Amino acid sequence: MAIVLEANYSKKLGLPGYSSHQYSLTVRTELADLTQVAAESAKLHTTLQDSVDREIQKTGFLPESKAASPRGNGNGNGGSHTNGNGNGHDRWACSDKQRELILKITDEHKLDKNAVEQLAQDRFGKGVKALNKLEMSGLLDELLEQTGQKNGKGPRRFNQPAPARPA
Repeated sequence: MAIVLEANYSKKLGLPGYSSHQYSLTVRTELADLTQVAAESAKLHTTLQDSVDREIQKTGFLPESKAASPRGNGNGNGGSHTNGNGNGHDRWACSDKQRELILKITDEHKLDKNAVEQLAQDRFGKGVKALNKLEMSGLLDELLEQTGQKNGKGPRRFNQPAPARPA
């Protein structure tokens, strides 16, 4: 009775503009007995890996990215956040609300912007404007704690009085 051995090797690479491409190969072979499985598997893996690695280097068609933003969000919208002056040079990777909140925190508490920038670099390896939503959320939480705007029950909104403490 023949033993059927099927091997698949696949690789997916991220490309600019939230694009990606993937290449996959599958090979099916028949073996005479179980003692051949390990050797044949190793041989197939090496052959498939070499073939996929060679072929995936050919990226083919890449969708055009929007001129206004090098980081499209996949829905046809460039996804850029600007500072409102229309020039598009002040892009932020986080949400507009997060951008507004961090600017408000640094302004109201007169935080050193270089120190906030360094904090982002230390925590995430990139500057404040490059932080995505999740990373910005973490930075905001830390700043809210540092400025006393966050208690054990979650963040307190700005310009609201602190909750009354029992006497």
